[in-house]
Amino acid sequence: MKHMTGLLFFLALLWWVLSGYTKPLLISLGIVSVLFAAFMAHRMDVVDDESHPLHLSAKLVRYWLYLLWQIVVSNVKMVQTILSPTPDINPRILRVPISQRSHLGKVVLGNSVTLTPGTVTLQIDGNEIEVHALNEESAQGVEQGDFDERVPASIEVKS
Repeated sequence: MKHMTGLLFFLALLWWVLSGYTKPLLISLGIVSVLFAAFMAHRMDVVDDESHPLHLSAKLVRYWLYLLWQIVVSNVKMVQTILSPTPDINPRILRVPISQRSHLGKVVLGNSVTLTPGTVTLQIDGNEIEVHALNEESAQGVEQGDFDERVPASIEVKS
């Protein structure tokens, strides 16, 4: 029930922020659409710990801020590399062990690596991630495993 309540709140907030409507008729139509979407999600039985991780909410906000900062820093480094008269481009593919055990943790980690300029996740195989890095600095960032340590979904060990 707590996941359903959280989903209703999140959908209503998202609808209101994205639409920006304040007229009663439009707000009532928004409420109807949110209730319908939540009803359909409940009927399909897709509202659970993994699809709506309420227990990770505070950790996710911290992680998103960290990820945003890493994206900005990586963008600056990539611009410096591109504009350099002698660019430091030495592409390589590396396999790095990861500590994520849940599917959600692995997906969040892989997408985070891909969002950071200079790296692309190629494959997640078991307990390893395969990444293409544009240069040595990007490869070192992946090998250090900062994202892997900070992904809040890592506490979701599913057997």
